[in-house]
Amino acid sequence: MISTELATKLHDAGLVWTPVDGDQFRVRAAELAGDVFTVSTMTIEAHEYSTGTILGFNGTTEWALDSVSIEDALWLPREDQLRTLLRSAFHALRRTDDAYEVEVRLLDQTRVFTDPEPTEAYGQALLALVELSR
Repeated sequence: MISTELATKLHDAGLVWTPVDGDQFRVRAAELAGDVFTVSTMTIEAHEYSTGTILGFNGTTEWALDSVSIEDALWLPREDQLRTLLRSAFHALRRTDDAYEVEVRLLDQTRVFTDPEPTEAYGQALLALVELSR
């Protein structure tokens, strides 16, 4: 799973989240800092309103939460989602002795992002792409 720190950087850089089943997120509240939630129509469902998206907690799944605004949630994209968001900029994922390398092409320049976790390497590459788009 992508780190909260990198997910926050992606959010702050302007990455937009449209929740779908299977997405994981954290609630931006100190008392829930260690909890990861998963969007599922069975338990946590995204509701679209003219005022924005609300993540509704169905039934008694989460004792203290009825709903949370998407602005109070931090998306933790999966590896496949990060790769998809890189679109045609993505060129390769390589395993080295102690890390993963994600190679992308940004502004006609090849860049490589390295991390022991593949999701972090993908996330770093996506952050560079999102920052270029601003």
